[in-house]
Amino acid sequence: MKYDVIVIGAGVAGLFSALSIKNKKVLLLEKNSSAGKKLLISGAGQCNYTNNCEMSEFIKKYGDKGRFVKAALYNFTNKDAMEFFEKHGVPSTIREDNKVFPSSFKASDIVDALVKSCSENNAEIIFNESAEKITFDENNKMFFIKTSKNSYASEKLIITAGGKSYSNTGSTGDGYSFARSMGHRIVEPKQALVPVYVENYKFKDLSGISFENIKITLWRNNKKINEFNGDLLFTHVNISGPVILNNSRYIEKGDILKINFTQFSNSEEFKKYFEDTISGSGKLNVKTVLKQFDIPKRFIDKIMELSGVDDSTICSQLDKNSRKKLIEIISNYALKVEKLGDFNIAMVTKGGVSTDQINSKTMESKIVPNLYFAGEVIDYDGDTGGFNIQAAFSTGKMAADSINKIK
Repeated sequence: MKYDVIVIGAGVAGLFSALSIKNKKVLLLEKNSSAGKKLLISGAGQCNYTNNCEMSEFIKKYGDKGRFVKAALYNFTNKDAMEFFEKHGVPSTIREDNKVFPSSFKASDIVDALVKSCSENNAEIIFNESAEKITFDENNKMFFIKTSKNSYASEKLIITAGGKSYSNTGSTGDGYSFARSMGHRIVEPKQALVPVYVENYKFKDLSGISFENIKITLWRNNKKINEFNGDLLFTHVNISGPVILNNSRYIEKGDILKINFTQFSNSEEFKKYFEDTISGSGKLNVKTVLKQFDIPKRFIDKIMELSGVDDSTICSQLDKNSRKKLIEIISNYALKVEKLGDFNIAMVTKGGVSTDQINSKTMESKIVPNLYFAGEVIDYDGDTGGFNIQAAFSTGKMAADSINKIK
């Protein structure tokens, strides 16, 4: 069975590729029984599908891969995505934090619009059929795809099989095997947008407490290698929140995270202010003084417990060692990373098909002609907030547009 274009994987990138290819016989192969399984669970089923920030800010949300995704994002922007869904009967709601959702807050509305658009574009979708082997005949310039049930051929192939995150949705790394079999380098897939588990976690009883715009420094082998700002959340078993999720791409087992729970720029600044405050507060209770640092009450209780300072201690009684402990806990608290959240809870995959081997202006392979990649199968990953889904739309659209330009 011969097609002009075959797309492997009916996730976000695959659906958008298939609905955007014009005047060609298109087949979209999906091993699941339905399309967009991962999209359906995004944003707890509400589907934060893009972000309303300016495109100049958008590019910064992909770490060192911003340069690679830039052309695709400008080719199909966040505004374009909102207009697309509006046109297809799915109006959007923009929250104060710039996250964009379908107004119904139902991910199924997004998936339904994509599937319907594929149908309107006469793209054929076959479910319950997984690609097992791909070969490229250099003489005839044809791709041959063997599936669990049939064999197919096409002149052009787009691999949009996803990464390894949320593997129960079908993202099991198939795309990496296909790419590798055709000579592509795979950057080791790792979890991204995941919480971090630390050794001797002492904040179990503070689950739900969050801190806004605090600074965290990342240390490895006694060297500071990075620093982040953002919101932190204590959970029952780990540390999370945007500052952890967005930067988990840089964190490894054994690293040290030093957390500054204050709004002071560093521990030294806080130390000076703290020492002056304690010295000038004589008969005031230490616990009362801590409240002026805009720290949650339950966390103040934990600080007192960890420092070994009795609740009844007044400032004039606070010895040098106790002051040092308090300063360290509040402004430079060290946590050793035990592990990152597993792939089954990772929102996205870091790693994948090397961007060095993909033309960022077309999404075509630099190694195999007429082979394209889009979405999470590629080695890029974005922050939480709609950036990964938007990039899947944009890279899928870029691959389709590149094929459309070929006469």
